[in-house]
Amino acid sequence: MSTQSQARRAILLVMGAAMLFACAAACVKALQGGIPLAQVVLARSVFALPVMLPLVWRAGGWQALRTNNPMGHGGRILWGLIGMAGAFHGYATLPLASVTALGFAMPLFLTLLAVPLLGESIDRRRLGAVLVGFLGVLVMLRPSGGGPGQWPDYAAVLVATLAWALAMISIRRMGEAGESGVTIVAWFAIGCSAISAVFAWPVWVWPGAEQWALLAGVGLISAVAQLLMTEAYRRGDTTLVAPFEYSGIVWTTLLGMLVWAEAPDGYDALGIAILVGCGLYIWRIKA
Repeated sequence: MSTQSQARRAILLVMGAAMLFACAAACVKALQGGIPLAQVVLARSVFALPVMLPLVWRAGGWQALRTNNPMGHGGRILWGLIGMAGAFHGYATLPLASVTALGFAMPLFLTLLAVPLLGESIDRRRLGAVLVGFLGVLVMLRPSGGGPGQWPDYAAVLVATLAWALAMISIRRMGEAGESGVTIVAWFAIGCSAISAVFAWPVWVWPGAEQWALLAGVGLISAVAQLLMTEAYRRGDTTLVAPFEYSGIVWTTLLGMLVWAEAPDGYDALGIAILVGCGLYIWRIKA
């Protein structure tokens, strides 16, 4: 396959992954808070396991679970759980497009955290893009139609975004130490399933048929999306593929408008534009 064909395939894969992540978010929102948050996180982890098992099998079965970095996996699981919980809370309480856009602050957090935690440097252009990007966050955090009562919901999403950035740093550290991607993914699914089960048990609500379908959709769709995203980054350069992750804002906006009549107002649109623009600028600088 030619380099150009590989690039096109990688772009299509990442755009497909972005669309599927939007569908998984819609499944969470469609639950309408009728299922406890811990139970939704549990479903996301458990229903993803069947999709991950073939990867583990191809990597050597039980041998793929051997690790010399249990603390690294522990940190990745912790930050990943916080990220999922905060994002799922946001999907249930805020417009889909707003939650997706706030998630785009992850590269901003990652750029800043990489300095003290990974020993990377940051030049003036990237620092300026980060500061402007956080201005976009502040624009979205203005007293909205929901009033200041929604600020805790926005704060939960921002904490989730920060947690995802810390999770990415944990993954990078383990990768540099020689840990395989399959091992990292497998232990994340297993660890999240075990921990979320502990929290879900005391608040368990038996789902109805439609709720079971939505919970299964959250896990299965997210797992397939993650596989597509991984394959996209395997086939294409990061600087080529990453900007197309922002296509997710199109899908969440459309779903929000068509299903829940959510239309971003002027402030939301401005904040989204600032965040996306700064994210793309950071990727361009890295290129």
